[in-house]
Amino acid sequence: MNVRRLIPAAALAGAVALGATTLTACAGAGAAGGGADGKLDVMASFYPLQFLAERIGKDHVKVDTLTKPGVEPHDLEITPKQTGRLGEADVVLYLKSLQPAVDKAVAQSGVKNVVDAATLTPLEVHGTSGHDHGHGADADHPEEGHGDEHGHSHGEAAEDPHVWLDPVKYAEVAKGVGAALEKADPGHAADYRKNTEELVARLTALNTEFEDGLKNTATRTFITTHAAFGYLAERYGLDQEGISGVDPESEPSPARMKDLQAVAKKENVSTVFFETLASDKTAKSLASDTGLKTDVLDPLEGITDKSQGADYFEVMRSNLKNLQKALGTK
Repeated sequence: MNVRRLIPAAALAGAVALGATTLTACAGAGAAGGGADGKLDVMASFYPLQFLAERIGKDHVKVDTLTKPGVEPHDLEITPKQTGRLGEADVVLYLKSLQPAVDKAVAQSGVKNVVDAATLTPLEVHGTSGHDHGHGADADHPEEGHGDEHGHSHGEAAEDPHVWLDPVKYAEVAKGVGAALEKADPGHAADYRKNTEELVARLTALNTEFEDGLKNTATRTFITTHAAFGYLAERYGLDQEGISGVDPESEPSPARMKDLQAVAKKENVSTVFFETLASDKTAKSLASDTGLKTDVLDPLEGITDKSQGADYFEVMRSNLKNLQKALGTK
């Protein structure tokens, strides 16, 4: 995998610290607990950020989301009413480049306290085919040493925003969100700090579960319709082959489908993964052509009654079990 950093180190350090460029000072005393119920009014662009705000803010916040359950986040359209609602929020959490409509609405809303999750952890470029050579990294420095050993990239380079699927990177985002809530509502800063520490500890434990669970798999390659798992793949030394790119609705070419058939045969792939919020047509087509099984690998962009779990942790553990089953053991 060819990876290059999209954020300079100095800029990243400032963002993680939530300096003045990331989170502006609260606009007057009304910013903290500005709602009628005295709670901090937080608007999250989609589920992973909503989950962080709810777990860190708990009883001190009222959290709403722009992306309702069952809506594919990449395709979200924002109404003028929602843009106005953004402007009324005490804090807005979003991830720039994931949802173009949200990027535009945030810019138009005039909201003062905005946290862009893309500034809270290093972003990387993954090929749109989703083929990641994560196993080339040093275990202690998974962000390093991921050059494609063949000396080429697989498809046009694209920014990959799916950082929440790596528990380590998600923990970094959680710390930034916690700091943002502390700054917006200093009266409850100690609670936000405590809740952040507890959440980060749970994410650290989840990372250990994935490390232990994916150590001795029979194959390291998995195929998925949505190339959302690049960070997860490199964290745990796996190779992701995406049918489409980071956009789940993009159509693969016949040449790409033929290439995946060859990969499946060579790497002893047993399963083609699909997700619940997008069409499974291409997954079933590839599985049918190659005699493979299909199963769910959830990019966790939203929770519905079809999700294999009620929250982030439950769905991530379902993903781990499905990966273990598909990859087999030595």
